[in-house]
Amino acid sequence: MYTTSSTTALRVRPRVWLGLGLFVAYLAVFYAIWIVNGIDYARVGESEETLLRWYVAPLGGGLVVILVGLSVLGWWRPSLRDTKRLPRSGAVVPVIMAVVAVLNLVFGEFSRVTMTMWILLVIGSILVGFNEEVVARGQLFVALRSRFGETGVWFLSTALFSLLHLPNFFFGIGSLAFLQVVIQFGLGSVYYLAFRSTGSLVPAMLLHGLWDFSTFSSSLPYAGLAAPFLGIAGVVVAVVLLVKERRRGAGARSQPIR
Repeated sequence: MYTTSSTTALRVRPRVWLGLGLFVAYLAVFYAIWIVNGIDYARVGESEETLLRWYVAPLGGGLVVILVGLSVLGWWRPSLRDTKRLPRSGAVVPVIMAVVAVLNLVFGEFSRVTMTMWILLVIGSILVGFNEEVVARGQLFVALRSRFGETGVWFLSTALFSLLHLPNFFFGIGSLAFLQVVIQFGLGSVYYLAFRSTGSLVPAMLLHGLWDFSTFSSSLPYAGLAAPFLGIAGVVVAVVLLVKERRRGAGARSQPIR
């Protein structure tokens, strides 16, 4: 948890409800734009028009919410940097995920993708990596650490990240949204490892953007088939490292003061 000394430099003292408020505000704007534009999630990567209206536009609106919200709160630095780093071994699963995404780009099928579509895919992927990592991990870490330990921060932030995909039930994929929520909890754990094993949110942003770029651009689901296995690995590694971290912390507290 954050101590008093660690929050004095922040404009607004971290509170769980503030982090949740920004999270909900982001989703409200994002989904409002989807509704206005008549989203069909299964067809997001179909054409230049669908990418602009259903990928870039809602992410652009969400970006405004994040920029304003985090600037008002003054949480930019702790949202983007993490001093409580996990061992570098936690980066193994994110690296494997990045390799899978690259292979999907190498062996995927892109005959339908025009130059304009490539540009929109790049813009949208940069935005989704930045937006979702900042709003569902970076700033939520700041808020949740005001009340919970690291295991709680991992579980709650990752659960909220996965649940933000649940409304897709109403936007074109039906009951598959429940499966997507489960898979996204696993992939969210991989992004969590990318953040905490490097101490910077940027690797998680890049990985997230690369993954979405790879899956939305190719009409062949190679990466999608690997997603459940990557997710399971991400959860297992996150739990193991968090248990070890908690034990180290307990051991350090039990040492006598010399």
